[in-house]
Amino acid sequence: MTYPDGTAAKVLDIALKEVGTVEEGNNLTKYGKFMKADGLPWCGSFCNWVLAQAGVKVHSVVSTANGAHIFKETNRWSEMPSIGALAFMDFPGDGIDRISHVGIVIDFKYGADEITLIEGNTSGTGDQRNGGEVMIKKRSLSKQIVGFGVPKYKPYKGPLPDVPATKTKEKKKWSKPKA
Repeated sequence: MTYPDGTAAKVLDIALKEVGTVEEGNNLTKYGKFMKADGLPWCGSFCNWVLAQAGVKVHSVVSTANGAHIFKETNRWSEMPSIGALAFMDFPGDGIDRISHVGIVIDFKYGADEITLIEGNTSGTGDQRNGGEVMIKKRSLSKQIVGFGVPKYKPYKGPLPDVPATKTKEKKKWSKPKA
C-alpha cells in the first residue's frame, strides 16, 4: 500500500523497511551522511532521514537533548505517546544523566507502561544508544521515556502499516553508494 506523503503512516512504512539495517562501520550510515553527521551516534539522524523521506519537515534531532528542547520551545512536546511521535529517552544508570536517545513511536496502548518504537543505532542486549542497528524495541514509559516530540503531520484516517511482532528482521548491511 502507498501512504500519503507527510503522514505518520508514511513515516511508519519507511521506518519499518529499515528494520535490520546495520551500520557499515563505527557510526557510518546513510542516515549520518544525510544529516552531515556521519561518524556520530545516529539515532537522531535515522529519525530525521525517515521523516524527510516521508515528506515531513522537522528540525535536527541529531543532538537528542537539543532536539527535545526545540520541541518543547515550539509547543510540540507531549507527555503522552502518539503514533509517529519521537520518543526521547534517558537510560537510568548509564552514566549520562540527560536525554541521549530517540526513536519513533509505532505502537502503544493507553494506560500501559510499555510502548513500541523503531530506533536507529541500538542493539538487542548491548549498548541501547549506540548499538549499530535499526530495531523494533519495547520501552518503559515510566523508566526510560522522558517525553515525546510531535512532528506536524498531515491528517490521515486510513490504515497504518502492520507492526511485526518480532524485534528484528534479517540484518542488512548498509554500504556506500558506488561513485
